[in-house]
Amino acid sequence: MIKEGTVKRIKKFSDDRNFNQFHSPANLAKSISIEANELLECFQWDEVNYDLSEVKDEIADVSVYIVDLCLKLGLDLDEIINKKMDKNEAKYPVEKAYGKATKYTKL
Repeated sequence: MIKEGTVKRIKKFSDDRNFNQFHSPANLAKSISIEANELLECFQWDEVNYDLSEVKDEIADVSVYIVDLCLKLGLDLDEIINKKMDKNEAKYPVEKAYGKATKYTKL
């Protein structure tokens, strides 16, 4: 997923510019939401003929803020993703969820 060298580069970017003073957990969460909406905007009027370059930039922006938030909170992104996947696998067993877009409470 995200390599350690990339995480270090993101941390160095913020450290070198003294941006961490602005990176409260709340501010980072807001930034993730804002950037996620900019990603959604890439598909606003046309879900087929989108600009892949813009999509990549917005995915990167969301990802950088997620890494920043994990660094701020002392979280291991890989660990928390895998713990959540354990929960998702339990809520959506293959035999009940396969090919369905139904919420787990309705399976």
